[in-house]
Amino acid sequence: MAGRTARGLLELTRPVNALVAGVLTLIGAFVAGGLFEALVPAGAAAGATVFATGAGNAINDYFDREIDRINQPDRPIPRGAVSPRGTLLFSLALFAGAIVLALALPVLAIAIALINLLLLVAYTQLFKGLPGVGNAVVAALGGSTFLFGGAAVGNVTAPAVLFVLAALATFTREVIKDVEDLAGDREEGLNTLPIAIGARPALWVGVACLAVAVLASPLPYLLDALGVVYLLAVLPANAVMLWAAATSFRDPTAGQKRLKYGMFLAAAAFVLGRIAA
Repeated sequence: MAGRTARGLLELTRPVNALVAGVLTLIGAFVAGGLFEALVPAGAAAGATVFATGAGNAINDYFDREIDRINQPDRPIPRGAVSPRGTLLFSLALFAGAIVLALALPVLAIAIALINLLLLVAYTQLFKGLPGVGNAVVAALGGSTFLFGGAAVGNVTAPAVLFVLAALATFTREVIKDVEDLAGDREEGLNTLPIAIGARPALWVGVACLAVAVLASPLPYLLDALGVVYLLAVLPANAVMLWAAATSFRDPTAGQKRLKYGMFLAAAAFVLGRIAA
């Protein structure tokens, strides 16, 4: 029983996603040029991101437990692996760990962390059911991992560009996921973007945002922030993301997964660009 509960708690955090968010924070510090010069603050920021992401995922499952009985019945709460109360307490403990780590960082990083924590807690109750607004909040949270990493080491100039590009791509992915979850969201009375304007128009909104990100992706090269290595590396990432967006019109599940891979490739392009700079 204890092992079942422990596995359920771990699942609540979406451990892969939480660890990836921590890695993205380190990438932000690296792109800022301060990862190895300020390894302790960068590590603290990455740890805070992992805890906060896990906490946000858990609290989201707590509030979404009725929706998940329809959309995701195998998640820990619907299948009975963990109780709603246990989930809430676990989430609060993770949030506390994130706050402790964040308090060791510069003021700007602390401000970003506090804003993100407030958005994470309020997301499901206040923003998720508002057409496009919930998607924008998730996009800002996802992109801010890079910004947080840069702020932890005292330089947000280069990570700010990565933040904007990542946020636009994340917005697109969130819209596709809302199309994927259309039945359950409608059952719960949520007013997501696909419900408000229709699935295909919502997908086109997402594609438009992604197109802006793709068109803006050469900016670091054009501004001499990163060299030709970055430009060559970001082109295939753009191709994968556009392919994913096209796929989402016939298969939203495959589309959002492929878009995530493209986003990882784009982050890797920034890393390669910084290494070669």
